[in-house]
Amino acid sequence: MTARTDAPATEDTRTRLLATALRLFSVHGVEGTSLQMIADALGVTKAAVYYHFRTKDEITEAVAEPLVRRLVAITEEAAAQRRRGAQIEYLLTGFVDLVVDNRVLAAVFSSDPGVARAIEKSLNHAGDFKKDLIRVIAGPEPDTATLVTANVTLAGIALTGGSPELASVDDDTLREHLLATARRMLGRPRSRP
Repeated sequence: MTARTDAPATEDTRTRLLATALRLFSVHGVEGTSLQMIADALGVTKAAVYYHFRTKDEITEAVAEPLVRRLVAITEEAAAQRRRGAQIEYLLTGFVDLVVDNRVLAAVFSSDPGVARAIEKSLNHAGDFKKDLIRVIAGPEPDTATLVTANVTLAGIALTGGSPELASVDDDTLREHLLATARRMLGRPRSRP
């Protein structure tokens, strides 16, 4: 019986810890946030933080992991589409939705080297995911110009989605403009309704 009542409390503490870490990362950056700051913001001891995570890198990876896992799934689902145009559209729409739905994460991810390292580590566990992502956008044998365009498009979506200058723009408007800009950059016609 004890395990049942402890599990939800432990999960709740872990969830609150990750949310608190993300909030602090967005204000101070990963490098500027200490485990003690996380503990203080949660109202727990540093030992309580260590119970869930041994290092700040582990916390950073745990914050990034759901987003990375979803991006891998979007890429796999896009690659499974039959037509090339459908693959690109599926990936663009999924990536834009992911960024817009997670603006705080996108802002932290695109601006903080600590999070960039965590994402890189998570992506390394995903095998050839990065190559698959670019392959969906750029095609199987892209030239240099196409590769540059694909990379700039994806990086631009991530950077723009988390931009503080656009924080007051509603999600639907931001989504519409990100998709329209990405399609133009890739030379894609506007998708049909």
